[in-house]
Amino acid sequence: MARIEVVHTTEYTYRNPVGLGRHRLMVRPDESHDLRLHRAKLIVDPAPALVTWKHDIFNNSICFLDWSDATRTDHLKIVSTLDLTHHPDGPPLPRYILDFDATAFPFSYTAGDLADLGPLTVQQEPDPDGVVAAFARRILGDAGSSETLDVLAAMTRAIKEQLGYRARYEEGTQTAADTIRLGSGTCRDFAVLMMEALRSFGVATRFVTGYLYDDTSGATRGGGSTHAWCSVYLPGAGWIEYDPTNGLLAGSNLIRVGVTREAAQASPISGGFDGRSDDPIGLHVDVSITAAPAD
Repeated sequence: MARIEVVHTTEYTYRNPVGLGRHRLMVRPDESHDLRLHRAKLIVDPAPALVTWKHDIFNNSICFLDWSDATRTDHLKIVSTLDLTHHPDGPPLPRYILDFDATAFPFSYTAGDLADLGPLTVQQEPDPDGVVAAFARRILGDAGSSETLDVLAAMTRAIKEQLGYRARYEEGTQTAADTIRLGSGTCRDFAVLMMEALRSFGVATRFVTGYLYDDTSGATRGGGSTHAWCSVYLPGAGWIEYDPTNGLLAGSNLIRVGVTREAAQASPISGGFDGRSDDPIGLHVDVSITAAPAD
């Protein structure tokens, strides 16, 4: 258990004053059994005329910012500060109890579960050459066990150990097949790879966006940006989180902010402006995270 403070700063600068269109923010986690949110503070400059909070189709907390037509600015700064306590499942890793029919991999969902999970069990990217499916089968063969929890742990470790991490600041993700071919990717690329690999077996997965912290040293972590991983639905245990970038299991060191079907739906901040195409001259993002053992 850890007491966490997250300060997430995003600042855009423009060559000439521009108008600001609606912006959509996914920066506030919902409280759950593993997370208690003590305080959430949002500072925006220039101040919007209207701030509204809603829940999206996945029940994530979403903030909409709207400015008046008269607003013109050469910058936009958004600072989100969170104060929370995190109660992860591990470490030490918990003993999950799966439904009997889900203990061996691959498994099938009941008709009732599949009716709700359907789109999350289907690959979202084309894989005409079967590269992703072959990667998944190889991991299954190398796992040394057919038990579902062992297979998922093996896949999490294999992605971390076999692929190189490479920072990339452009928007979007590589396809899972490209990540395998390149042998490298970002955290969001690795999350998508694990999702698509498991979906090739019909396993339900979700993309998770949030923050990574170090609860052992109390040091700041995050690499100046947000983090991404995935969650897997296991009958009897529910949604379990896996971070293939760091080999983390069961939500350890991971602050979940939002979950979506695919990575494109999980942008922390998105929006537009009214101006020339060459007006944007800078984007600075910083995520500062401090962690300390909670009483």
